[in-house]
Amino acid sequence: MVPYGTNGAAPASAPNGSSAPSAPAEPPARERLELLCDPGSLQLIRSAVRSHRLGAGAQPGDGVIAGTGSIAGRPVACYAQDEGFAGGSLGEAQAESILRVLRLASEARMPVVALVASAGARIQEGTAGLAGYARIFAATVALSKQVPQISVLTGYCAGGGAYAPALTDFVLMTEGSAMFLTGPAVVREACGEQVTPAELGGRGVHERNGVCHLVAPTEPEAIALAQRLLSYLPQSSSVPPPARPAIDPDLGDPGDHVPERAASVYDVRDVVRSIVDAGELLEVAPKWGRNMVTAFASLGGSPVGIVANQPRHMGGVIDVEACDKAARFIRTCDAYGLPLVVFVDTPGFMPGTKQEAGGIITRGAGLLGAFAGASVPRFTVVLRKAYGGAYIAMNAKDLGATLAFAWPGAQIGIMDARQAVRIVHRRDLAACADPEELLDALARDYARANCGAPAAAAGGFVDEVIAPAQTRARLVRAISTTSSA
Repeated sequence: MVPYGTNGAAPASAPNGSSAPSAPAEPPARERLELLCDPGSLQLIRSAVRSHRLGAGAQPGDGVIAGTGSIAGRPVACYAQDEGFAGGSLGEAQAESILRVLRLASEARMPVVALVASAGARIQEGTAGLAGYARIFAATVALSKQVPQISVLTGYCAGGGAYAPALTDFVLMTEGSAMFLTGPAVVREACGEQVTPAELGGRGVHERNGVCHLVAPTEPEAIALAQRLLSYLPQSSSVPPPARPAIDPDLGDPGDHVPERAASVYDVRDVVRSIVDAGELLEVAPKWGRNMVTAFASLGGSPVGIVANQPRHMGGVIDVEACDKAARFIRTCDAYGLPLVVFVDTPGFMPGTKQEAGGIITRGAGLLGAFAGASVPRFTVVLRKAYGGAYIAMNAKDLGATLAFAWPGAQIGIMDARQAVRIVHRRDLAACADPEELLDALARDYARANCGAPAAAAGGFVDEVIAPAQTRARLVRAISTTSSA
């Protein structure tokens, strides 16, 4: 039986009906690992192993380069699938090599970086390929939230080749990569749809649905992005994240980026950059749930996870995607010991039949549960407004925030003051000759007494009202204090 890729090229139609990837224009598998690891640090394992099922078609390594190395001096376990051999399909020998890498990561408590491109289980090896994937899935799940696991897609991934990266903490894609459970040929046969690999599972698809966390144009850039991501993460869940340079952002007063008018939009990332070290953010899943920002940064040299409402999109309202995105990120940060810093500016949860049908109650509860269940220090800064259940869901003090701050002009309450007055004083407004003037006056009084930041501080709902310019210093001190406790 002749294996896929005997002539060094993938078949026209690979397992699971995926279209075959073109011959890689980027570095081959070993060179990818050498690019990932510090110079001279890569140590290969099982490089001579062959599949006993492929006979004369077997090749050393069985389509995967596996080993250990270091990144910025920190040990890492790694492997790279070679789509030039058998379409990157998984056979028994290749599965054993990947499992060996995962076992080494577990024993040495070090991160795993996988450079993946696989057409799925190898047809010639029958159930053995499927069994290999099952064992890899089980080992990946056993390592989950124990050591960081990052997948970088360097080609097409189908079937089990798509599930394997989806089980890891982070999925990075290159422009030409794609992942799908069943490829274009099967989709055409089963559903009558004519689709390209990119249309079916390219980076544009998975950026928007949350499967993919980060994207880079080329493999070297994706590998550099994986290295940057690891710089925020610890070796394992049992040790603290690595210290980073504490560099002032020098980007002016954070308050200058926030309009006073509650309905005016702005980019919350500008606020965050003016607070975090060197003004640097590594945003995760930026095109999924764009009304919620999740990102890695550092404050005073300590890596942190940032969660922020994004008024630039949908006014910062929280919907089902925003809930899922934030909850997933919060749990990842909690697993790896990164304090959470939350910037709040939201009018509430998205109303409507579509959101209710989409499970906003359960998804909102997931966000609440992620914050309430987190054991890392978590700090909240209310920038402009925080209303209703969304105020609670964005790490309110009474939900367990370590410290909660508010800027002087922030509004915190059950609802917007004008909405509240329309309900409470509806009869007075109906009987008034000039209801708008009365509404304005009553809203100002209601806001001052019930929604303003001073009222929230007086009631103990926030710990302190701080000037925007004080935000960085207060957060750096708070993180330093709680980290040394």
